[in-house]
Amino acid sequence: MEQSSLTTNLDGATRLHLIIGDPIAQVKSPAGLTRKFVAAGRNDIVVPIRVTNADLPAFLAGVSLAGNVDSIIITIPHKFACFSQCESVSERARRLGAVQHMRRTPSGGWHGENFDGVSFIAGAREHGARFEGARALLIGAGGAGSAIALALLEAGVAELAIHDTDSGRRDALLERLRQGVATAVRHGSRDPAGFDIVVNATPLGMRAGDPLPIDVEGLSRDSFVGCVVTAPAVSPLIAAARARGCRTSTGLDMTEAAQKLGLAYVLGEQATSSGAV
Repeated sequence: MEQSSLTTNLDGATRLHLIIGDPIAQVKSPAGLTRKFVAAGRNDIVVPIRVTNADLPAFLAGVSLAGNVDSIIITIPHKFACFSQCESVSERARRLGAVQHMRRTPSGGWHGENFDGVSFIAGAREHGARFEGARALLIGAGGAGSAIALALLEAGVAELAIHDTDSGRRDALLERLRQGVATAVRHGSRDPAGFDIVVNATPLGMRAGDPLPIDVEGLSRDSFVGCVVTAPAVSPLIAAARARGCRTSTGLDMTEAAQKLGLAYVLGEQATSSGAV
């Protein structure tokens, strides 16, 4: 019954929204977003599509010709590459150099936005995270990590340490973040000792046998631990943090917040930087 309700109005007038990435099987949001469109009275459907790095330019050139594709949600690894495909972007996306959602413009091009950071903040707040004045450790300086780093600063952390195995990517993010902010922003490590907020913004935990992104022995039970991994629903990091008594938020918490923001964005409503949904 639930599945049929998603496609009751599927016809030639249906508007399409795509989610692109490589891999794509881990994505959980197409059904949830489609249900939200249906609940809002829209004849819209969300479809996941696997697109490789090599094929991305040709894919975007082709799909831009489709008059019934209204938006594209971008996941790993295309957030930076899609930035250059937008004719306009939000200030948040411009500062990050990455987009997470592209919406059609009146001219038929794309306007880019990035909700990864504010989605994480909103989902974490729902589970008791307090960011104002906190010391935060972020693991991962990729597309999601960059957005979360900016959102952590906007949320009022007193200090932000960033660790990434790619030191060049880490340093580039640190340089962008330090422009115009008074918050202490520095290199971090896998050691979470002394941090109030610990965030994994890497894919570690998606595959069996992945190492933990941090040394969990350094976690305090007072630390709040967040993770962007959506499959499994409870990542090994979150399971380990809960075993130590930490409060947590999962990738699915972030996804739920992102769905609300994404729906508002496609409908033309204004999304805030505060993490409110």
